[in-house]
Amino acid sequence: MKITLRDYLGRIGFQGVPRSDLATLRQIHRQHLAAIPYENLDVQLGRTVGLELDDQLAKLVGSRRGGWCYEMNGVMAWALEEVGFRVMRLAGAVARGTLGDRQIGTHLVLCVQLDGPYLVDVGFGDGLIEPVPIVAGTFQQDDFEFRLEQLEAGWWRFHNQPHGGAPNFDFKLEVAPHARLADRCTWLQTSPESGFVQNVVCQRYVDRELRILRGRVMKRIRQGRPETQTIDSPIAYEQTLADEFGIAVSVDERLWQRISARHVLWLQSQSNAMSEATLSSPR
Repeated sequence: MKITLRDYLGRIGFQGVPRSDLATLRQIHRQHLAAIPYENLDVQLGRTVGLELDDQLAKLVGSRRGGWCYEMNGVMAWALEEVGFRVMRLAGAVARGTLGDRQIGTHLVLCVQLDGPYLVDVGFGDGLIEPVPIVAGTFQQDDFEFRLEQLEAGWWRFHNQPHGGAPNFDFKLEVAPHARLADRCTWLQTSPESGFVQNVVCQRYVDRELRILRGRVMKRIRQGRPETQTIDSPIAYEQTLADEFGIAVSVDERLWQRISARHVLWLQSQSNAMSEATLSSPR
Protein backbone atom coordinates (compact mmCIF):
# COMPACT_ATOMS: atom_id res chain seq x y z
CA MET A 1 0.00 0.00 0.00
CA LYS A 2 1.41 3.38 -1.00
CA ILE A 3 1.71 5.74 1.97
CA THR A 4 0.52 9.29 1.33
CA LEU A 5 1.07 12.66 2.95
CA ARG A 6 -2.38 12.28 4.52
CA ASP A 7 -1.22 9.05 6.17
CA TYR A 8 1.87 10.78 7.58
CA LEU A 9 -0.13 13.75 8.89
CA GLY A 10 -2.51 11.34 10.56
CA ARG A 11 0.43 9.52 12.14
CA ILE A 12 1.66 12.73 13.81
CA GLY A 13 -1.82 14.03 14.66
CA PHE A 14 -1.70 17.07 12.38
CA GLN A 15 -5.08 18.68 11.80
CA GLY A 16 -6.02 21.36 9.33
CA VAL A 17 -4.53 22.27 5.96
CA PRO A 18 -0.71 22.24 5.81
CA ARG A 19 0.87 25.22 4.06
CA SER A 20 4.46 25.98 3.15
CA ASP A 21 4.86 28.56 5.91
CA LEU A 22 6.71 28.82 9.22
CA ALA A 23 3.65 28.06 11.36
CA THR A 24 3.07 24.74 9.56
CA LEU A 25 6.78 23.89 9.66
CA ARG A 26 6.90 24.41 13.42
CA GLN A 27 3.74 22.41 14.00
CA ILE A 28 4.85 19.44 11.90
CA HIS A 29 8.28 19.46 13.55
CA ARG A 30 6.91 19.40 17.11
CA GLN A 31 4.20 16.86 16.37
CA HIS A 32 6.61 14.54 14.57
CA LEU A 33 8.88 14.49 17.64
CA ALA A 34 5.98 13.83 20.00
CA ALA A 35 4.44 11.06 17.87
CA ILE A 36 7.44 9.26 16.35
CA PRO A 37 10.29 8.26 18.69
CA TYR A 38 13.96 8.25 17.86
CA GLU A 39 15.15 4.65 18.21
CA ASN A 40 17.80 2.20 16.98
CA LEU A 41 16.12 -1.09 17.87
CA ASP A 42 16.48 -2.52 14.36
CA VAL A 43 20.26 -2.19 14.66
CA GLN A 44 20.15 -4.10 17.94
CA LEU A 45 17.93 -6.76 16.37
CA GLY A 46 20.30 -7.23 13.44
CA ARG A 47 17.95 -5.77 10.83
CA THR A 48 19.53 -3.69 8.07
CA VAL A 49 18.51 -0.03 7.99
CA GLY A 50 18.83 1.80 4.67
CA LEU A 51 18.03 5.08 2.95
CA GLU A 52 15.12 3.87 0.80
CA LEU A 53 12.12 6.15 1.32
CA ASP A 54 9.48 3.44 0.81
CA ASP A 55 11.05 1.34 3.57
CA GLN A 56 11.22 4.35 5.89
CA LEU A 57 7.57 5.24 5.31
CA ALA A 58 6.47 1.64 5.80
CA LYS A 59 8.31 1.48 9.11
CA LEU A 60 7.61 4.90 10.67
CA VAL A 61 4.10 5.44 9.31
CA GLY A 62 2.77 2.04 8.30
CA SER A 63 4.16 0.03 11.22
CA ARG A 64 4.06 2.97 13.67
CA ARG A 65 7.68 2.50 14.68
CA GLY A 66 10.41 5.08 15.20
CA GLY A 67 13.83 5.42 13.61
CA TRP A 68 17.18 7.15 13.67
CA CYS A 69 18.33 10.24 11.78
CA TYR A 70 18.37 8.82 8.24
CA GLU A 71 14.82 7.55 8.70
CA MET A 72 13.37 10.38 10.79
CA ASN A 73 14.74 13.21 8.65
CA GLY A 74 14.30 11.15 5.48
CA VAL A 75 10.55 10.93 6.09
CA MET A 76 10.41 14.54 7.27
CA ALA A 77 12.12 15.79 4.09
CA TRP A 78 9.64 13.87 1.93
CA ALA A 79 6.63 15.16 3.89
CA LEU A 80 7.78 18.77 3.75
CA GLU A 81 8.38 18.55 0.01
CA GLU A 82 4.90 17.06 -0.41
CA VAL A 83 3.51 20.12 1.40
CA GLY A 84 5.48 22.45 -0.87
CA PHE A 85 8.59 23.40 1.13
CA ARG A 86 12.02 23.71 -0.45
CA VAL A 87 14.20 21.19 1.39
CA MET A 88 17.93 20.52 1.19
CA ARG A 89 19.44 17.38 2.75
CA LEU A 90 22.74 18.09 4.51
CA ALA A 91 25.55 15.79 5.65
CA GLY A 92 25.89 16.41 9.38
CA ALA A 93 29.07 15.44 11.22
CA VAL A 94 28.54 14.44 14.87
CA ALA A 95 31.43 15.49 17.15
CA ARG A 96 33.54 16.46 14.14
CA GLY A 97 35.57 18.82 16.33
CA THR A 98 37.07 15.87 18.22
CA LEU A 99 36.69 12.94 15.80
CA GLY A 100 37.49 14.68 12.51
CA ASP A 101 36.09 14.61 8.99
CA ARG A 102 35.40 10.86 9.06
CA GLN A 103 32.22 11.92 10.88
CA ILE A 104 30.80 13.72 7.85
CA GLY A 105 27.56 11.94 6.98
CA THR A 106 27.00 10.39 10.41
CA HIS A 107 23.93 12.59 10.69
CA LEU A 108 21.32 13.55 8.12
CA VAL A 109 20.03 17.06 8.80
CA LEU A 110 17.74 19.34 6.79
CA CYS A 111 17.66 22.95 5.65
CA VAL A 112 14.34 24.54 4.67
CA GLN A 113 14.31 27.85 2.79
CA LEU A 114 11.65 30.36 3.90
CA ASP A 115 12.53 34.01 4.52
CA GLY A 116 16.02 32.59 5.03
CA PRO A 117 17.55 29.19 5.72
CA TYR A 118 16.09 27.24 8.66
CA LEU A 119 17.70 24.29 10.40
CA VAL A 120 15.19 21.42 10.58
CA ASP A 121 16.08 18.28 12.51
CA VAL A 122 13.79 15.63 14.00
CA GLY A 123 16.58 13.07 13.75
CA PHE A 124 18.94 13.92 16.62
CA GLY A 125 16.61 12.52 19.25
CA ASP A 126 17.35 15.03 21.99
CA GLY A 127 18.09 18.09 19.85
CA LEU A 128 15.89 20.72 18.23
CA ILE A 129 12.25 20.85 19.27
CA GLU A 130 11.27 23.15 16.41
CA PRO A 131 13.06 24.71 13.40
CA VAL A 132 15.44 27.62 13.96
CA PRO A 133 16.92 30.23 11.59
CA ILE A 134 20.53 29.46 10.74
CA VAL A 135 21.96 32.44 12.59
CA ALA A 136 24.76 32.35 15.16
CA GLY A 137 23.61 32.62 18.77
CA THR A 138 22.01 30.92 21.76
CA PHE A 139 18.32 30.10 21.81
CA GLN A 140 15.78 28.51 24.15
CA GLN A 141 13.13 25.96 23.19
CA ASP A 142 10.82 24.92 26.00
CA ASP A 143 13.19 24.32 28.95
CA PHE A 144 16.24 23.47 26.85
CA GLU A 145 19.04 25.75 25.64
CA PHE A 146 20.87 25.30 22.33
CA ARG A 147 23.45 27.26 20.35
CA LEU A 148 24.46 27.72 16.72
CA GLU A 149 28.05 28.70 15.99
CA GLN A 150 29.51 29.78 12.64
CA LEU A 151 32.88 28.17 11.95
CA GLU A 152 35.47 28.62 9.20
CA ALA A 153 35.24 27.30 5.63
CA GLY A 154 31.43 27.40 5.51
CA TRP A 155 30.87 25.11 8.49
CA TRP A 156 28.22 25.61 11.18
CA ARG A 157 28.12 23.87 14.55
CA PHE A 158 24.94 23.00 16.42
CA HIS A 159 25.61 22.77 20.17
CA ASN A 160 23.12 20.47 21.86
CA GLN A 161 21.38 21.07 25.19
CA PRO A 162 23.40 19.96 28.27
CA HIS A 163 21.47 16.71 28.78
CA GLY A 164 21.98 15.57 25.18
CA GLY A 165 23.78 12.35 24.39
CA ALA A 166 25.94 13.88 21.63
CA PRO A 167 27.33 17.36 22.35
CA ASN A 168 27.23 18.80 18.82
CA PHE A 169 27.22 18.26 15.09
CA ASP A 170 28.66 20.30 12.22
CA PHE A 171 27.08 20.95 8.81
CA LYS A 172 27.48 22.97 5.63
CA LEU A 173 24.69 24.40 3.51
CA GLU A 174 25.50 21.97 0.72
CA VAL A 175 23.55 19.01 -0.67
CA ALA A 176 24.69 15.79 1.00
CA PRO A 177 26.26 13.21 -1.35
CA HIS A 178 23.99 10.16 -1.22
CA ALA A 179 26.98 7.80 -1.35
CA ARG A 180 28.50 9.42 1.73
CA LEU A 181 25.27 9.08 3.73
CA ALA A 182 24.92 5.45 2.64
CA ASP A 183 28.50 4.66 3.66
CA ARG A 184 28.14 6.21 7.13
CA CYS A 185 24.69 4.62 7.58
CA THR A 186 26.26 1.22 7.00
CA TRP A 187 29.20 1.97 9.29
CA LEU A 188 26.99 3.12 12.16
CA GLN A 189 25.00 -0.14 12.16
CA THR A 190 27.93 -2.54 11.65
CA SER A 191 31.09 -1.17 13.30
CA PRO A 192 31.88 -2.32 16.86
CA GLU A 193 32.98 1.29 17.49
CA SER A 194 29.48 2.62 16.84
CA GLY A 195 27.39 3.55 19.84
CA PHE A 196 24.32 2.35 17.94
CA VAL A 197 25.83 -1.15 17.74
CA GLN A 198 26.84 -1.07 21.39
CA ASN A 199 23.56 -0.04 22.98
CA VAL A 200 19.82 0.58 22.68
CA VAL A 201 18.88 4.25 22.33
CA CYS A 202 15.29 5.59 22.40
CA GLN A 203 14.40 9.27 22.79
CA ARG A 204 11.21 11.30 22.63
CA TYR A 205 9.97 14.81 23.47
CA VAL A 206 6.50 14.74 25.05
CA ASP A 207 4.75 17.63 26.85
CA ARG A 208 7.95 19.60 27.59
CA GLU A 209 9.61 16.43 28.87
CA LEU A 210 12.54 14.64 27.25
CA ARG A 211 12.47 10.86 27.67
CA ILE A 212 15.71 8.93 27.10
CA LEU A 213 16.28 5.19 27.25
CA ARG A 214 19.93 4.10 27.01
CA GLY A 215 20.46 0.45 27.67
CA ARG A 216 18.59 -0.35 30.89
CA VAL A 217 18.54 3.23 32.18
CA MET A 218 15.34 5.23 31.69
CA LYS A 219 15.69 8.98 32.20
CA ARG A 220 13.10 11.76 32.20
CA ILE A 221 14.18 15.41 32.04
CA ARG A 222 11.68 18.12 32.96
CA GLN A 223 12.54 21.74 33.80
CA GLY A 224 16.21 20.83 33.72
CA ARG A 225 15.86 18.12 36.39
CA PRO A 226 16.65 14.52 35.40
CA GLU A 227 15.04 11.50 37.05
CA THR A 228 16.40 8.03 36.35
CA GLN A 229 15.41 4.44 36.97
CA THR A 230 16.94 1.08 36.02
CA ILE A 231 14.80 -1.49 34.22
CA ASP A 232 15.18 -4.95 35.75
CA SER A 233 13.48 -7.44 33.40
CA PRO A 234 12.66 -8.00 29.71
CA ILE A 235 8.94 -7.75 30.48
CA ALA A 236 9.45 -4.35 32.13
CA TYR A 237 11.61 -3.33 29.16
CA GLU A 238 8.87 -4.16 26.68
CA GLN A 239 6.38 -2.25 28.82
CA THR A 240 8.69 0.79 28.96
CA LEU A 241 9.06 0.80 25.19
CA ALA A 242 5.29 0.62 24.80
CA ASP A 243 4.30 3.11 27.52
CA GLU A 244 7.03 5.73 27.14
CA PHE A 245 7.80 5.54 23.42
CA GLY A 246 4.82 3.87 21.78
CA ILE A 247 7.00 1.07 20.39
CA ALA A 248 5.71 -2.50 20.18
CA VAL A 249 8.82 -4.70 19.99
CA SER A 250 9.42 -8.10 21.56
CA VAL A 251 12.45 -8.16 23.89
CA ASP A 252 13.65 -11.75 23.68
CA GLU A 253 16.30 -13.35 25.88
CA ARG A 254 19.10 -12.73 23.38
CA LEU A 255 18.37 -9.01 23.16
CA TRP A 256 17.91 -8.73 26.93
CA GLN A 257 21.26 -10.42 27.61
CA ARG A 258 22.94 -8.06 25.18
CA ILE A 259 21.38 -5.01 26.83
CA SER A 260 22.29 -6.31 30.31
CA ALA A 261 25.92 -7.05 29.37
CA ARG A 262 26.32 -3.51 28.07
CA HIS A 263 24.74 -2.20 31.28
CA VAL A 264 27.37 -4.00 33.37
CA LEU A 265 30.15 -2.43 31.30
CA TRP A 266 28.53 1.00 31.76
CA LEU A 267 28.37 0.53 35.55
CA GLN A 268 32.05 -0.44 35.56
CA SER A 269 32.98 2.65 33.56
CA GLN A 270 31.01 4.86 35.96
CA SER A 271 32.77 3.28 38.94
CA ASN A 272 36.18 3.71 37.33
CA ALA A 273 35.45 7.35 36.55
CA MET A 274 34.44 8.02 40.16
CA SER A 275 37.59 6.29 41.44
CA GLU A 276 39.81 8.38 39.16
CA ALA A 277 38.07 11.57 40.27
CA THR A 278 38.60 10.63 43.94
CA LEU A 279 42.29 9.88 43.41
CA SER A 280 42.88 13.12 41.53
CA SER A 281 41.03 15.36 44.00
CA PRO A 282 43.21 17.53 46.30
CA ARG A 283 43.80 16.36 49.83
